[in-house]
Amino acid sequence: MRGSTPATGIDFVRYGGDTLCLALAHDGAPAPTLVLDAGTGLKSVTGLLDGAPFAGTILLSHLHWDHVLGLPFFSAADHPDANVTVMLPEQQSGDGAAAVLCGIMSPPYFPIRPTELRGEWSFGTVAPGGQQIQGFTVLAREIPHKGGRTFGYRVSDGHSALAYLPDHCPTELGPGEDGFGEYHPAALELAKDVDVLVHDAQLFPAELSAEAVYGHALADYAVELSRRAHARSVVLIHHRHTRTDDALDELALRFRGPSPRVIVAAQGITLDL
Repeated sequence: MRGSTPATGIDFVRYGGDTLCLALAHDGAPAPTLVLDAGTGLKSVTGLLDGAPFAGTILLSHLHWDHVLGLPFFSAADHPDANVTVMLPEQQSGDGAAAVLCGIMSPPYFPIRPTELRGEWSFGTVAPGGQQIQGFTVLAREIPHKGGRTFGYRVSDGHSALAYLPDHCPTELGPGEDGFGEYHPAALELAKDVDVLVHDAQLFPAELSAEAVYGHALADYAVELSRRAHARSVVLIHHRHTRTDDALDELALRFRGPSPRVIVAAQGITLDL
């Protein structure tokens, strides 16, 4: 659940070092069919499929390296019998999804292109608004984040709902009333009344003034957003790659309390909604 780059070493064992990937499955389904982002954690989704090839959609929030690095290492998708759709935010340049991905995954930077992965692959873009993906209702809204168009998503199966804002820089819209950044309409709409808000928590208060320019949010903002949007729980993700296990333990203690429930995400965490 790391941000920017993976983390390795003995100080990062309990919370894990892979970059972002969230796999969603319908109630009672044998395997996930919708995957949010393709960080290095994507390779672990293979273990959830009991040897079967992946059949589903990978939905990207944006195209920074830490959100796409796992794509060629997802062995259940790089498989002759796989059936994979990759979707990413509609690009302001008008470029198609396959062309954009080939710009970051092709020789001389990588030995193969996305279009050369085995199995049946298709590539498309998502516009702001609502649509059906793999039996889920998905609402996409553009959110502020430095360096390329970024979407947050609200995903619902008609019974439960999850909001996913992995890279979010609310201070880009101003400091807001508490200095954490604006609680702007897109963020509030995505998070309203969800069961779980999964949100960027890369920064601690002492880091905000120097590092907000890189495009991320305070853990404190994520928790306050969940309160304002009446989310029942919040999962803090996109941990800074230098943030040790001990520091994340301290973060969990700081937000310990009844409402909202705050979870500091660890690699492999499972939530049943």
